[in-house]
Amino acid sequence: MTALPFLIGTLAMIAIVAVRYLGVSGGFAWLTARRGIVAGPANEVRRRRQIRSEIGWSLLSAAIYGLPAGIVAVGWHELGWTRIYDDPLAYGWWWLPLSIAIYLFAHDTWFYWTHRLMHRPWWFARVHAVHHASRPPTAWAAMAFHPYEAISGAWLFPALVFLVPIHWGALLVVLLVASFFGVTNHMGWEIFPKSWVKGRFGSGMITAAHHELHHRRYLTNYGLYFRVWDRLCRTDAGLAPEFIDEPRPAAAASPAPAGQRAGA
Repeated sequence: MTALPFLIGTLAMIAIVAVRYLGVSGGFAWLTARRGIVAGPANEVRRRRQIRSEIGWSLLSAAIYGLPAGIVAVGWHELGWTRIYDDPLAYGWWWLPLSIAIYLFAHDTWFYWTHRLMHRPWWFARVHAVHHASRPPTAWAAMAFHPYEAISGAWLFPALVFLVPIHWGALLVVLLVASFFGVTNHMGWEIFPKSWVKGRFGSGMITAAHHELHHRRYLTNYGLYFRVWDRLCRTDAGLAPEFIDEPRPAAAASPAPAGQRAGA
């Protein structure tokens, strides 16, 4: 096989990741505006500048995420390299939800520990400050990462499909869940019902009310989907109370703690 299929596959996946980002983030940004919520900085000029920056960094991240995804897609479809399979009964029906859970837990674990690393002063100043420049973040900030941070996350799912069998439909569910939580955790208001967030669902799952405190306090609430690692490592600071009650109005940016500034 020549390199051409890999080139075409990679370009196609970059386009798919970019369109997925624009569609999901754009859709939730539209929903935010429809609800009368002004997410991001209170100052309109700053808000527009921040959103442009979020989109720019996110599209660069989409290109980085699309590169290994394109190689995997061609390797799976043309060469049978991966453990992605077509027959939903190949491993039994029970494996479909279990494989989704394994992928999400692996992603959450990798995200938690790399995220904590990114908050070490050296890494934060040079890499992660790009993401925290969104203060407060908007739905467009979901993939606003420095290229080094994007690289740290882009390889995980492509690596897992070589190790853990998964039906292509289950993999699609994983990617949709990743997109949904990545966007809704940043969009400036709580999409889930108050009773859910304050109940069993919110005690185990991460929502905007949980992740908002990370963007305010920086050194807490590092997880992506589940609160398990934050609880085990005592980095769980709970929920932003106003997110549970009413949508957040436009807010002024909170100052970064010492050691968590771009110049630190």
